[in-house]
Amino acid sequence: QQQQQQQQNQQFANNNNRPTQSPPSSEDGSRRSGNGGVVVRTAANPPRQPTLNGNSTPPPYEQTKAGRPAPEPNENRPRFIAVTTLEDVQAVRCAEFHPNGNIYAVGSNSKTLRICAYPKLSDLREDHSTFQPTVLFKRTRHHKGSIYCMAWTPVGDLMATGSNDKTVKLMRFNPDTSNLEGQEIELTMHDGTVRDVCFLEDSSNKSSLLISGGAGDCKIYVTDCATGQAYQALSGHAGHVLSLYNWGGAMFVSGSHDRTVRFWDLRTRGCVNVVTPITNPQSRQGNPVAAICVDPSGRLLVSGHEDSACVLYDIRGGRSLQCFKPHTSDVRSIRFSPSAFYLLTAGYDNKLVLTDLQGDLTTPLPSVVVAQHSDKVISGRWHPTEFSFLSTSADKTATLWALPPL
Repeated sequence: QQQQQQQQNQQFANNNNRPTQSPPSSEDGSRRSGNGGVVVRTAANPPRQPTLNGNSTPPPYEQTKAGRPAPEPNENRPRFIAVTTLEDVQAVRCAEFHPNGNIYAVGSNSKTLRICAYPKLSDLREDHSTFQPTVLFKRTRHHKGSIYCMAWTPVGDLMATGSNDKTVKLMRFNPDTSNLEGQEIELTMHDGTVRDVCFLEDSSNKSSLLISGGAGDCKIYVTDCATGQAYQALSGHAGHVLSLYNWGGAMFVSGSHDRTVRFWDLRTRGCVNVVTPITNPQSRQGNPVAAICVDPSGRLLVSGHEDSACVLYDIRGGRSLQCFKPHTSDVRSIRFSPSAFYLLTAGYDNKLVLTDLQGDLTTPLPSVVVAQHSDKVISGRWHPTEFSFLSTSADKTATLWALPPL
């Protein structure tokens, strides 16, 4: 299977007239450990910056709050442990950490919105017994339909949620009390399910902008959070907008059922690039884009697709780097770790997979299953500073996963 994957990646590179590179050696001379698993990064074997040409240099360690390098699972390290599990009566679609990392929000098909406390992890042990999180805020019937998506502003003073009731709710949040405050704003410009939302900061008038997209007319709307008015409707997608991701202040990307990824720049008030990620190198065909993310540097895009494929795309170079399949079913969520050394994907095969992005990105990437649910996994989100993540699932749970301290 690994040989077949290597052949596919070789063919993919040849199709794009790019020779593949040999994986760089780590300080101990090994790129991988175990059966192609993720390498343990230690002081003697530090993380390597993801590269597009095979030349890698060791950057500062990806740090946890304790100040040590973030460990990874393999046969020599503790595995991710289910620290807390929030149970609902219906599928849990979304969860997002607050920027301060002390709390997180969870949205469900039951229309319930919860805000939970992030637990202390310093005493976590391998024999840990999973417990229910502390719920600081709960609102039933938050929407008239299922809560499909949510987002916080970068400073965490606003929260937005989207639903299949075709509305977006915009709310002010007080991190000191962990409560929503004041009158919420209900946005009704969408004529279909709102599948994703994200925030941008408008530096010209120091206000937040809300980006929202979904089904129906397939338009992406830009709303001024200060006025609650949608002032721009961005057209271009021919299928439902399934995923949004912002970076760099004025830039964001959108993934669609029409198999394309569109790059948008609000400074030019329009689309600046359209890419169709190739998920089948032999036929040169694409597939609906269910999830997208851009790394913190703004140079690398990764897309997750309904045919189980992920595609790495060099934004500045305007070229695909490789296609790989960490799952056996739809990839519904995809996120770079805060320092972009690792990729967390969630799939309809009930699994969450960690892929090592350190080194040459044109070579086969080692990956390992780090968590599993009893039904489809819908989303996975990294903690902003610690090496832990949230997952939500059709098994009616939201689980916080973490590694025990060394």
